[in-house]
Amino acid sequence: LVSPLQTGRIDKSYPTVCGHTGPVLDIDWCPHNDQVIASGSEDCTVMVWQIPENGLTLSLTEPVVVLEGHSKRVGIVAWHPTARNVLLSAGCDNAIIIWNVGTGEALINLDDMHVDMIYNVSWNRNGSLICTASKDKKVRVIDPRKQEIVAEKEKTHEGARPMRAIFLADGNIFTTGFSRMSERQLALWNPKNMEEPIALHEMDTSNGVLLPFYDPDTNIIYLCGKGDSSIRYFEITDESPYVHYLNTFSSKEPQRGMGFMPKRGLDVNKCEIARFFKLHERKCEPIIMTVPRKSDLFQDDLYPDTAGPEAALEAEEWFEGKNADPLLISLKHGYIPGKNRDLKVVKKNILDNKPAANKKSDLINAPKKAADASNTQNEAKLDEILKELKSIKDTITNQDERISKLEQQMAKIAD
Repeated sequence: LVSPLQTGRIDKSYPTVCGHTGPVLDIDWCPHNDQVIASGSEDCTVMVWQIPENGLTLSLTEPVVVLEGHSKRVGIVAWHPTARNVLLSAGCDNAIIIWNVGTGEALINLDDMHVDMIYNVSWNRNGSLICTASKDKKVRVIDPRKQEIVAEKEKTHEGARPMRAIFLADGNIFTTGFSRMSERQLALWNPKNMEEPIALHEMDTSNGVLLPFYDPDTNIIYLCGKGDSSIRYFEITDESPYVHYLNTFSSKEPQRGMGFMPKRGLDVNKCEIARFFKLHERKCEPIIMTVPRKSDLFQDDLYPDTAGPEAALEAEEWFEGKNADPLLISLKHGYIPGKNRDLKVVKKNILDNKPAANKKSDLINAPKKAADASNTQNEAKLDEILKELKSIKDTITNQDERISKLEQQMAKIAD
């Protein structure tokens, strides 16, 4: 179900996205198009959906593209952080497939690297490497384009229960798991030397798997345990003990699952630094984390430039070997979403001469791109002027109120 951001009950007859023939196991919003969502299912397929801009009015049964290549259920889908239309999927066939969604083709198939179930997969900051946590207690760092394992660590956590591993902005890896005595642990690793962890902390003896949510701008990791009623958060720094405990948010009800709002969806005027969507048995509750500040000015230290919705690379460039960091945007005036382009799937004819076709399409697209860019600039300029006008009007209103108050005070004193 995809609903607008709202509070309160959702009507039982609200339309759904229902094209899979088995239960949906994982979903991921596209970072470069706010209307596109990918889903993996027990029916062994991955589907990519285009959600209408104003939400669903009818149930959606037709995906933009169906990606078939796994022989068992697909439990993980993850979009590439910087390249457009590149999607990773991992299934219970212990295979990882990387797709070009624009052509609907599987371009990389890593089917001989994992001997056991894959618990999670994480891209690094520029999408050149992935790290995986597996049931065989190994964390692997993989270069997907060279199709080779760059680093691996056996028995990252000794316990038999599921682990998680994610890349941090500086290239280190953060893991959560269990000790041999079933105590929950978190650890920090340098992929260039996986012999010993940079830091290893024991937490408690609860048996819920710890799900890490990472904010690369502030270097804060939020840990949500399945079945816990709390969220703990830690700051990652360069100095010992490297993983600093900050605080715990506690509530009465346990969480069944957790969602994390991207940075550009937060309210910068209220100093909101994180927003979670906590799944209960019968409802979804927003949990908003703010930093108390007296000033109404924009807080630069809380909101450094963050990854924007523009892709830094096209899919073909990434598959050819290029890397690029995310394109950053400022949140100073709050994020104003632009127009999303529709996701088009093109089945290419292999017999076409690729370079010639590219040049031709570039010539056709060049004026269009220039026009699009000037339109976007004009829109941004207009928004800026409107914002300035509004703030001046607000100031005038405030001053008027202040003058009338002062006049009243003078009148009282004179009386």
